[in-house]
Amino acid sequence: MLKALEGSQAIAQTVALCRPDVVSAYPITPQTHIVENIAKLIADGRVNCEYVSVESEFSAASVVLGAAAAGARAYTASASQGILLMSEVLYNIAGMRIPMVLTCANRAVSAPLSIWNDQQDSMAVRDAGWIQFYCADNQEAIDTTIQAFRIAQECELPVMVCMDGFTLTHTMEALSVPSQEEVDTFLPPFEFSRRLDPRAPISMGTLVSPDFFPEARHSHHAALLHATETIITADQDWMKICGRFYGGLLGVDGPDDARVGIMVIGSIYGTLLEARNEFPELPPWSLIRLRVFRPFPIEAVREVCCGLDDVIVVERALSPGSGGIIGAEVRAALYGLEHAPRVHNVAVGLGGRDVSMQILPRLFELFEAPEPVQFKVFDLEIDRLEPEDQ
Repeated sequence: MLKALEGSQAIAQTVALCRPDVVSAYPITPQTHIVENIAKLIADGRVNCEYVSVESEFSAASVVLGAAAAGARAYTASASQGILLMSEVLYNIAGMRIPMVLTCANRAVSAPLSIWNDQQDSMAVRDAGWIQFYCADNQEAIDTTIQAFRIAQECELPVMVCMDGFTLTHTMEALSVPSQEEVDTFLPPFEFSRRLDPRAPISMGTLVSPDFFPEARHSHHAALLHATETIITADQDWMKICGRFYGGLLGVDGPDDARVGIMVIGSIYGTLLEARNEFPELPPWSLIRLRVFRPFPIEAVREVCCGLDDVIVVERALSPGSGGIIGAEVRAALYGLEHAPRVHNVAVGLGGRDVSMQILPRLFELFEAPEPVQFKVFDLEIDRLEPEDQ
């Protein structure tokens, strides 16, 4: 049954269906509505869960770390500066292999101050060791959140579900929220094999000398790589229950004979999908949607790009002084591939700048460039810059 819900409200209801034991978060735009709605569900007696009010995002992350380590299903959410404030704890959660879920309502990072959407916040902690999903729409955010709890539990890794702030969190849509029975069928009761138990004492996050630290980091890295199969299986199993499938690691839309592709991440997928209908005169092209950024799906990217002449990687963040973040990883993934496509890399919509369907034909102009575009902020208003910055 479809319900008209704001994205944040839908995520709150979905988290409740996953039967969390502990929720702790600190309000920050545009994440606030998520935990605000969870708190109301708890206060109304609709969720049997402890909500812990804290004084900062650092504290919120610390609370859910301890709760999950003690054997509780735990959840938090944040955005922008909040993600940065909790970054130390995010590394600790991942390094200790604590299974839990965090929603990142993606928002630009200061300075200059912006409350609007881009993905600089989650990209800033991409190497913390969390599995990272990026959702194209609110229905995917609902389904991915449910999958995330199971993936975290099975892999003993934390999972970050990223959804574009305002674009998704504050958008009202007709959404299918699964029943409690469907979620219970898919998601088993929470268990953590290494939970803290005074009857069987262990240490977590203890000091490790250089004699053992490389092995610890390698083990964490290997666990992320092995998570790909669990991610694909979870998506397939959820499809058997609800009929919706998101491609596992990535999705592709377009004809088989396409020679060019556009790779995106997040909600811009919907913009370009609609733009396909607005510009039917364009040559055949594939729209590639990265659903999982960590672990980076190297083999899947190689497979979908094989046979293409050109691919444009469109992202919503950048690495200052270097350029594209996703573009660099795609180039590395395609290195050595026979007949690898040219990779063009652009950033759009930084700080929430509107990205309209009119961007599609402009992107196609890049395919005519004699050399691939290494990186550029594509929707830049050049006359607004000082001459030395142009």
